[in-house]
Amino acid sequence: MPKPSASKATGKTRRFISGVVEAGVMFGCTDLVQVLLHVVCHCKNDQLSVLSPWPHLQSSCLLAACLRHVHAGFYGRPWTMEQRTELFQREKKWGLNTYLYAPKDDYKHRMYWRDLYSPEEAEKLVALITAAKKNGVDFIYAISPGLDITFSNPKEVATLKRKLDQVSGFGCSSFSLLFDDIETEMCPADKQAFSSFAHAQVAVTNEVFTHLGQPDTFLFCPTDYCAAFCTPNVSQSAYLHTVGENLLPGIDVLWTGPKVVSHHITVESIVEVSSVLKRAPVIWDNIHANDYDPQRIFMGPYKDRPTDLIPKLRGVLTNPNCEYHPNFVAIHTLATWFKLNLNYVIAPAGGDDDDEAGSDPCYSPKRALTLALTDWLQEFLSTDQPGGTEGKDDQPRGQLQQSIQLYLSPRGQTHENHTNTTHPRLHEDRPRPLNPTHLKKESSDEEPMQTDVGDPVYVPGSGDNPLFTAEPLTLDDLQLLSELFYLPYEHGSTARTMLTELDWLKAHREAVGDAETEMWRSRAKCFDVMCVAVFTMFNRLSNAPNRSILYDLYNYICDIKSGVTLARAYVKQLGGQSRPSAQLMTDDPEPWGFRGGLSGEFQRMLPFHGNRDLFRHPPMTSVYSIRPFCPQDKRMLPGDFPSLVTMQLHPRVTDPTPARRMIGSLLSLMKTSGSRGVFCELRQGDMRMFDFYSKLGSFTTLKMAGLPQDVVAMGTSL
Repeated sequence: MPKPSASKATGKTRRFISGVVEAGVMFGCTDLVQVLLHVVCHCKNDQLSVLSPWPHLQSSCLLAACLRHVHAGFYGRPWTMEQRTELFQREKKWGLNTYLYAPKDDYKHRMYWRDLYSPEEAEKLVALITAAKKNGVDFIYAISPGLDITFSNPKEVATLKRKLDQVSGFGCSSFSLLFDDIETEMCPADKQAFSSFAHAQVAVTNEVFTHLGQPDTFLFCPTDYCAAFCTPNVSQSAYLHTVGENLLPGIDVLWTGPKVVSHHITVESIVEVSSVLKRAPVIWDNIHANDYDPQRIFMGPYKDRPTDLIPKLRGVLTNPNCEYHPNFVAIHTLATWFKLNLNYVIAPAGGDDDDEAGSDPCYSPKRALTLALTDWLQEFLSTDQPGGTEGKDDQPRGQLQQSIQLYLSPRGQTHENHTNTTHPRLHEDRPRPLNPTHLKKESSDEEPMQTDVGDPVYVPGSGDNPLFTAEPLTLDDLQLLSELFYLPYEHGSTARTMLTELDWLKAHREAVGDAETEMWRSRAKCFDVMCVAVFTMFNRLSNAPNRSILYDLYNYICDIKSGVTLARAYVKQLGGQSRPSAQLMTDDPEPWGFRGGLSGEFQRMLPFHGNRDLFRHPPMTSVYSIRPFCPQDKRMLPGDFPSLVTMQLHPRVTDPTPARRMIGSLLSLMKTSGSRGVFCELRQGDMRMFDFYSKLGSFTTLKMAGLPQDVVAMGTSL
C-alpha cells in the first residue's frame, strides 16, 4: 500500500499524485509530412530505411497513486468550463486528487508563454482553480517555454517567473515546466553558458522552483520522456543522468514509459529509470490519448500496468481522449486501479475472465470495465436538456449497489482518507448534472417549438406501419461499444472475433462438399448476428436521452456502422444470398463507400501502410523463385492482354492464400502502370495452377494462335 512520502528537501508529507491531464498527443498533419520526408530521404538504391517518424506526444493525462489526476492539453476542441467543473466533481468522488492544466487552446501556455493573461482570461482561470479547490483537486498549471526560450538570458527567466507569479496570484500553488517535443539544438548563447541541453533545462527549472518557494507539487517534463527517446538507452542516457544528478529533490519528473504510447509499463522499467533520475517518476500515461488519429477513440479499461507499480511511483496521470464524455471509462477504471490496490480486491474472476488468469491479483480490467460501464449507463439514460435533470441523483440505486458488492471484497483496513467508508462503492457519488441555468442563455435565443397539445395521439390502423419505438440502451450495448473501440494495441473480444470470422469466411469462400458448405454458412450466420448487434447498438445510442455523450461518439459509431455494413454485404454476396453489391464491386463507388481524404491516400501510397494492423495473418514461410525475362519468353501478345504473368506454386505449399494476395497486389500494380490486361500460359495437365487461376474469379480461358498444343492461355482484363 503506498503511503504519503516525505520530501527530502522540505521534510513535508507529500501525497501520491493521481488524476487527469488535459493536454494532448499531436500526431496530425505534421507527423504525416515527417513520414513522407523520412521515406523520401531514406529511399536509396531501392532500399527503404524507415526511421521512426513519430515525434513526442504533446501532452498527456497522468494518474498516480500519490499524484492521481487528469491532464488537459490535447489538440482539438477544448473542454468547456462546465465539463472541467464536472470532472473535478468526479475526481473527488472517485478518489483522484490532481488536474494538470496544459490545454493547447490556451496559446499563452506554449506558443506565447511570455504574454500575461488579460483580465477576461484571468477571470476564467481563477474560476477554474477555485472549482478545483472546492472539490479537493490540486490544480497544476503547466507552461511550455521550450519552443524559443534562451535559457542563458536573465530577462527570459525573469519573464517566465513573472508569468508564473501572475498565475500564483490566481490562487494556484502547483506548477509544471514542460520541455517535451522541442528541438534539442541550443542557440549559440546557450552553448557558451551550458555544457548540455539538460544542464540548461535543469538550471532554469531549479531557479523557477526556488523562486516560487519550492511548492509541494512541481513537475518537470524532460525532452527525453520515454525510453524510446533515450540515447543509447535509459541506464546510459547522459541527458537523464544530468537531470537526476542536478534537479532539486523536491521536483518530480514526468515519464510516459517505454514509448510515447506504452503498451506495457513494468516494475522493472520503473526501477531502472528511478535509479537514473534518483527519484520515483510520475507516469504520464497516454494509453487512452487519441488526438494522433481522428478515426480512433479508446474506451477500454486501464490495463497492462500492474498495481505493484504504485509503491514504486510518485504518481500517475492519465491523458485521455480529446472528447470529454468518452473518457468516463478511462478515468473511472484508473480510479478503480488505484483504489483497489489501497483498500479492496476485486473478487476472483470466474470462467469468463480466463484471459486474465494469473495476472494482477488486485485488479481485473474486465471487472473494472463492467463497474465503469454500469455507472456510465446511468449517465446515458439521464437527459442533458434544460429542465430534464431533476431527480437524476434520486433514482433508486439499490440494485446497482448490490451488483458492485459482487465485484468487491475488503482487503484490509481502509486508507486514512477513506476510513469513513463502511461499504465500499467505487461510484457511490455520481457527478451532479449541470444546473439548467447554465443553458438559459443559449436556449433563450430561440423560440420554443410549438406543439398542438390538444391533438389526439395517433394510433396506426391494422394495415398501417407500426409506430417507431426507441429501445432503451443496455449494459450489453455499452460493453459492445467498448470492445469495438478498445485500446491502441488491442481490440476488444467481439472486435477480434468479427475480424477472425471475416478472414476465415474470405479464405474458405470456395468451400466444396456438404460438410464444408454447412460450416461456412453457419459461421456466416454467426458473423451476421454480430453485425446486427452493432446496428442495434448504434440505434439505441442514437436515441439515448443524453445527447451530449452521443455527439462526442457519433462520428465514431457512424464510421464503424459503415464498415460493418460493407463487411456484412460482402459476406452475403460470398454466400450467394445477394447479388454483387454496387458498393463493393463498382469502379465508381459513392464517397461513403471507401476511405477517402488526402491523408488516407498519402498513407496508402506508403510502403508500410497497414503493417501495424492489430489483426494480422498468422506468420508463415514462403519461398519464391524469380528469374529475368528471357528472349524465348517473347511472343506475339494479344492486344487486350499485353502483359504476361508467369507464376508457379511449390508442390509443398498447402495454403495458396498468400499467393492469391501477392498476385492481387501484382495485378493492381500492373493496372496502375497502364496495363489493360494480363494473361498466363499453363500446361494442359497442370490442374493445380489451372484451379488456382480459376478460383481467382477473374481469369478465363483465351484462344490464342501460335501456342503449342499442350499449352492453355488464361487472361483477365484490368
